[in-house]
Amino acid sequence: MQTEALARLLSGIWISVFLLEVNCTQQNPIPEENLLVLTVGTSETDGFTRFMRSAKLFNYTVKVLGRGEKWRGGNYKTASGGGQKVRLLKSALEKYEKEDQVILFIDSYDVVFASDPKELLKKFQQANHRVVFSAESLIWPDRHLEDKYPHVREGKRFLSSGGFIGYAPSLKKMVADWDGKDGDSDQLFYTQLYLNPEKREKINITLDNKCRIFQNLHGALDDVVLKFEDGRVRARNVVYDTLPVIVHGNGANKLQLNYLGNYIPKVWTFETGCTECDEDLRSLTSLKESEYPLVLIGVFIHQPTPFVTVFFERLLNLKYPKDRLQLFIYNHEPHHERNVKLFLEAHGSEYRAVKVIGPEEGLDNAGSRNLGLDLCRQDAECDYYFSVDVEVVLKNADVLKILIEQNRSITAPMISRNGKLWSNFWGALSADGFYARSEDYVDIVQGRRVGVWNVPYISSVYLIKGSVLRTELTDKDLFHSLTLDPDMAFCSNAREQGVFMFISNRHEFGRILSTENCETTHLHNDLWQIFENPQDWEERYIHSNYTRIMKDKLIETPCPDVYWFPIFTETGCNHLVEEMEHFGQWSGGGNKDTRIQGGYENVPTIDIHMNQVELEKQWQKFLLEYIAPITEKMYPGYYTKCTSYLNFVVRYKPDEQPLLAPHHDASTFTINIALNSKDTDYEGGGCRFIRYNCSVQAPRKGWALMHPGRLTHYHEGLPTTAGTRYIAVSFVDP
Repeated sequence: MQTEALARLLSGIWISVFLLEVNCTQQNPIPEENLLVLTVGTSETDGFTRFMRSAKLFNYTVKVLGRGEKWRGGNYKTASGGGQKVRLLKSALEKYEKEDQVILFIDSYDVVFASDPKELLKKFQQANHRVVFSAESLIWPDRHLEDKYPHVREGKRFLSSGGFIGYAPSLKKMVADWDGKDGDSDQLFYTQLYLNPEKREKINITLDNKCRIFQNLHGALDDVVLKFEDGRVRARNVVYDTLPVIVHGNGANKLQLNYLGNYIPKVWTFETGCTECDEDLRSLTSLKESEYPLVLIGVFIHQPTPFVTVFFERLLNLKYPKDRLQLFIYNHEPHHERNVKLFLEAHGSEYRAVKVIGPEEGLDNAGSRNLGLDLCRQDAECDYYFSVDVEVVLKNADVLKILIEQNRSITAPMISRNGKLWSNFWGALSADGFYARSEDYVDIVQGRRVGVWNVPYISSVYLIKGSVLRTELTDKDLFHSLTLDPDMAFCSNAREQGVFMFISNRHEFGRILSTENCETTHLHNDLWQIFENPQDWEERYIHSNYTRIMKDKLIETPCPDVYWFPIFTETGCNHLVEEMEHFGQWSGGGNKDTRIQGGYENVPTIDIHMNQVELEKQWQKFLLEYIAPITEKMYPGYYTKCTSYLNFVVRYKPDEQPLLAPHHDASTFTINIALNSKDTDYEGGGCRFIRYNCSVQAPRKGWALMHPGRLTHYHEGLPTTAGTRYIAVSFVDP
């Protein structure tokens, strides 16, 4: 019994001692006002702006060291460098004497905060050391020091100088012996200090081995994923299941930080969308047009491209005062000299200044783009440089205003190829610097995530601040490279200088044309683009009311089972007529016709067949896409593949062939499209359906007559009495 009582007594004493010990080790939380963030920022780069924005979001108190100093501390590509940061820190620490003053010393150009001071201080306190350095899995700059590092059972073993937190007196002791040069290595200095057991213990230094405070991305790209939670975004370390407070894109991992920084800490969330898109805007609304920023527009034509005329029409229609626009047009393609000449003859005088470089000057792609940039760089009044390739379809006339107001160093409007994921930006780069698809690429292209995105590559169309060209992108050759194409070379140079490139999908801006199979042998080559660029072909050639035919009941019935509806634009009609006249090989109008099977035409016309101008496949596509849907609506139960072996343009003239005798067509149904206007281009004409004694005597330009070809609709072409009448005819489903 005595033994049992003694055991109970000892047990109680042990529990009391344990509880007393736990009580004694519990510490009050460090007050947030005791924390000061020190960072070095000799210039306010895009990365610095991002860092300060994240610090402001969480109410960190930040003091920036080295403002206005020239940076002499090297860069991440060299083993040596960073000593300037130690010098600045040592000087700054002299004024901090309080024992409880906590200093976070962190890089700024490649860092974002993911959480608040409260969490940072709590995790620092839990580390139970006077100084905590960030850690990484790769040793740098001296691999020979690896064996001297203390072994850790779990976590990252090697020190990183990019971020550390500690009490001010301890940090002062840590840097007290620094007497190096600005170009010396801060990483090596702190590493050697940490590897000295006596100093490490005396100053009480440890590493944040499991990334509870600091997440370095160097050597850890696969360790980190985005974690979306309650209207904010964190970086989650999946190896240690931790949520770091600070994310550092150290080494060559700036691009991964740029990607994470598109979300962390609250830049874009599923709940709020983009939260920073409307910050720091440059509003133009209060300005008079004469006060608008001066923009130099660089237009680049490097290859045969469809719809160049339309491009210049859209350029002309940009909603921006033309006396605040200068034009630099580079044309490498002789085929497009006429397009450039016609545009400038009609509108060149409307712009503040115009410079043209033609194919005869022999300037290459990269050289032309360098020249465009330099024209703005050398002009102190040039506020922005807007580069646009001719294959860009600028549907949004406000594009310049939108990009200027976004107020970024380089901003591109997101455009993509119609119906495809091909766009003018890359979300990520491969190890060798080429295309890689980021996790969010498809969502951005398809508009499921909307915002302004920091990306590693843009092309085709973008806006650059003139001030950036004069201060950061000062190299006069940004586009030449031995291994990269000009756009890739430019983006590589921008990344090297720490200039962020943004893509905006906040608005519908337009699309990119396909330049594959671009015809150059015809008068109006755009007529052949129905396969490669169907949307642009439709906008150019299909009547604007076509899509309203069914909804607004635009189909008319001038005669029984004869349907009349809009199909071609004015331009479509003109181009088809001009193309045929340019070809010029009209038939003689005789019965003998070697172009058709059997060689005999019972009711001949003076015409040119579509296959004679190599337009047959494109015309068949037109019939299937635009005529078949109308046929199936108006003739219920009849379904057509629009097979047609006879597609042609007919010309009627009083002194040539004024009319066509009564006849049936070799078709199930016929399409007859008026290509010019009665009383303007010709007099007389029309079509009479004899069985019904019903005539259509005033065909509308661009409108189609659709009627059965056989049995019931015996018809004739009425005499053209003056001028020249043109119609396009198809015998469908013979």
